[in-house]
Amino acid sequence: MKDLIQLFKEQFSHLELIYKLAIFNVKSEYSNHYLGIFWNILQPALQVGLYYLVFGLGLRSTRADIDGIPFIIHLISGLFPWLFISQSINRGSNAIFSKLSIVTKMKFPSSTLLSITFVNSLINLLITTAFLFVVSLYHHYVPGWHYLIFIYFIIASYAFIFGLSLIMSTLTVLVRDTRNLLQNFIRMCFFLTPVFWSIENSTPVMKHITGLNPFTYLVGVYRSAFTHAGGGLYGAWHDHLYFWALSLLLLFIGAKIHFKFRNRLVDYL
Repeated sequence: MKDLIQLFKEQFSHLELIYKLAIFNVKSEYSNHYLGIFWNILQPALQVGLYYLVFGLGLRSTRADIDGIPFIIHLISGLFPWLFISQSINRGSNAIFSKLSIVTKMKFPSSTLLSITFVNSLINLLITTAFLFVVSLYHHYVPGWHYLIFIYFIIASYAFIFGLSLIMSTLTVLVRDTRNLLQNFIRMCFFLTPVFWSIENSTPVMKHITGLNPFTYLVGVYRSAFTHAGGGLYGAWHDHLYFWALSLLLLFIGAKIHFKFRNRLVDYL
């Protein structure tokens, strides 16, 4: 617990550094591209178009709604958070390895690199979510207070992604195969997460599997903020308990591993 408290102290004491570097990374990422930051909109839009053609017009062959929501909106409300989650995890797992030479020469905690990558991805999510927010507001998909659930989504995402990134960013340096394993794991989880399909229409076995998938919880929370009114926040009490127990476990393990190896990671290069 002491390690975990120290980690969060490092994040809070370097909030300004995290914010400035995140903004710098966003600006520099597409600095040599003609379309610049517009790629943050164009890339998700292209993926939405592709998945809609395949899973909407291709496999479904109809324009039937899912849970009372048009399929295209259901797809967007699942794909946007998924892109944010997968991007955050992939970047976070490689954050320390890609900046290891800088970390060893400058005096700032390497754990802040994980928060920087998270904020980078969050900025992209805010841009795409602005579109979904306007659509949701126009069609009155949810009551006004539901939009506040988005804040909870950010907090829950940070807890889970930061904990997982702590573990994977260290293992990526120690065992190079870790990054490849993680990428394949993320791809597998994409199809086990109800991005373009509905849990309610799946088999009992699939419902049980997706119930154990933390990404299902995060996508469900995001949807409850913008498109699925339901009874309020996504999930039953046991869903919240499971997700936060898993997130706290990842944070605890990640803190232990991070502090054990972070001063010796350069020896493994």
